[in-house]
Formats: sequence, C-alpha cells, structure tokens
Amino acid sequence: MPRFAANLSMMFTDAPFTERFARAAAAGFKGVEYLFPYDYPAAELAERLAENGLSQVLFNLPPGDFAAGERGIAALPGREAQFRESVDQAIEYAQALGCPRLHAMAGLVSDEALRPRMREVYLDNLRYAARRLAEQNLTLLIEPINTRSIPGYFINRQAEGHAIVAELGEPNLKVQMDFFHAQIMEGDLAACFKRFQAGVGHIQIAGVPDRHEPDLGEVNYAYLFALLDELGYDGWIGCEYNPRGLTEDGLGWLANWR
Repeated sequence: MPRFAANLSMMFTDAPFTERFARAAAAGFKGVEYLFPYDYPAAELAERLAENGLSQVLFNLPPGDFAAGERGIAALPGREAQFRESVDQAIEYAQALGCPRLHAMAGLVSDEALRPRMREVYLDNLRYAARRLAEQNLTLLIEPINTRSIPGYFINRQAEGHAIVAELGEPNLKVQMDFFHAQIMEGDLAACFKRFQAGVGHIQIAGVPDRHEPDLGEVNYAYLFALLDELGYDGWIGCEYNPRGLTEDGLGWLANWR
C-alpha cells in the first residue's frame, strides 16, 4: 500500500504554514514534506509533527536566494563554502525533525560553457554532503527537474541523476523520481522506474501537464501505484501538486489508497 506524504509548500495553502500540519493529519496523511523549514524554529515544527502524529519525510537543503530566483547552489562554482554551511544547517533541522532524507538542489546553468566546471563542483559537493549525512544515518537526494518548470536547471533526466550516483558510489546518495518531471522530459514511467528502482530514494507525484491532483491528466497513476506495490517500493510518495481548489475537496483520489 503506497504511503503518501502531503507537500505543505503546495497543499493547504489557504492556511498559515504551521497550521497545515493539522490539516494534513485530518485529511488522512501520515507524513509531510515541504521545500524548506528554515523560516521556523526546528522545535516548533517538531511540536507540530508530534501533536499531529506525522512523520517528516523530506525537505531541501537551503537553496541560496530562492526569492531572487536561485534554485540551489550545489553545482555553482564559487559557492562551495556556502554549500557546506547549508549542509550543516540542514542536518541540524533533520535531527530535530527526525527527517531521514534531504534533497540538495543543483542550481541553474547561466552559461553552457560553464557546464563542465559545474559538474565538477556538483560531484565534489555531493560527495562531501553524502559523507556528512552518512555520519548521521541520513540519505542525500538529487532530483532531475523538467526544463519547463525550471528552465536551465542543471539536471533534467533520470538517467543523468543515476549516472552521477553511480559515478560517486556513495551508498546513501539516491535519486528523487518525480513522475511529473519524468513524464514531461521522457515519459515511459513504468519502464523508467523499473530500470532505476534500486537507486530511487523518494517518489513525488502530480498530474501532467498542469501539476494539479493526480486524478486528472495524461498519467495513469492508479496503474503506477499498483505497480509500485507489485515491485515492492516501500518508500514515501510525496504529493507535490497544486490543488485545483481547496485541498480537501480534491482528495477523492486518495480514498482508494488509504
């Protein structure tokens, strides 16, 4: 049976962030994820998790200046010291929240001529982060993101992410497979998951093409959920979508999978 985590950065957004935990629990979710926790004291978020019986399943390392358009710094030359500081900050929050996995956003390619140097920086930073996280028994994730949602993002296809994981050989480095991004970039989702299953550390979902609930669009999620069960995937599935209206009104799809 799939385990679904509500993405509190995108769901229940009619409520203040710290009130979304209770809304998620009331809607039947047992886990939550979100982009970043750093605007709130870790103790406050831990309290929200505990009082609602929720597991924190994922959040991202600090991404640089997100408000100014940065989408991660892991592959950005000259930002190595900042990246290492971000790893330490994320570990502190992960320990306080009991979160077992962290996602390091790569960043944007500003000039294609810089791509080889960016790859060197990316691999060095991922190696450092994976080893630091391993000391705390944490998993590091990287995520290929489609070129429509985030133009210029450094990695875009599942094969790219898994090749990097294989090259580094760090046992706690995995790839986040977001079916929304993967469908836009490559499709053939069932075969894609079967090919890379051993290296997948987390799954996310959204309807394609509009990133709404997974009950509308070109992806047959009922088939994919059954396939994940059949293949023995026992991780979380993050619901990283923008509800069409009130979040609770669009959760009919979830009833069949509780």
